[in-house]
Amino acid sequence: MARDTNAKCRKCRRAGEKLFLKGDRCNTPKCAISRRAYAPGVHGKKPSRSSSEYGMQLSVKQKVKRIYGILERQFRYHFDEVKSKKGVTGDLLMARLEMRLDNVVYRMGLASSRSLARQLVNHGLIVVDGKKLTIPSCEIKIGQTVGINPTKAGNNYFKNLEQVIKNKKDFPAWLTFDAAKSEGKVTNQPEKADLGINVDAQVIVEYYSR
Repeated sequence: MARDTNAKCRKCRRAGEKLFLKGDRCNTPKCAISRRAYAPGVHGKKPSRSSSEYGMQLSVKQKVKRIYGILERQFRYHFDEVKSKKGVTGDLLMARLEMRLDNVVYRMGLASSRSLARQLVNHGLIVVDGKKLTIPSCEIKIGQTVGINPTKAGNNYFKNLEQVIKNKKDFPAWLTFDAAKSEGKVTNQPEKADLGINVDAQVIVEYYSR
């Protein structure tokens, strides 16, 4: 399949911005947005029509789903988890998405993308508080630690990643990382300023409240 027709690249071009679905590749000249900064399809270069309020809400929801790699059923499940909790529902939803196990693995630098992080979790390469956990959507609680499964530490993937982990510095404020142990710890609930994602999540709340 040609690279410009790659499904992940199409999602970024449809959103009109980099969603970093391919990790480090998105920072290179090979990025589809850098090469073709317009929507995919034969009408991609035509100016888009002004969207309705519903269309804007849907667009934001789709963008967040694409960033975290979640299908509608699970995304709605996460929304239902937080909608009755005290606080700003949109912020609580984004915090819940950030504290998914696959996202924590990605934020720790053990994977270059969230999709790769999901594979590591699915294949039993990750442990939470020392126990193997193979559910990418599992919510990591404050105080829990996430690291490499000791029985998988000799995997070539982790050997090649060792230097990358040591040099990584851009950890979110809600996460601490011990490079010597290749282990991270969730210390706080993620705040809106920590996400690095330019979305107004309250728009998603409005979408589901229609």
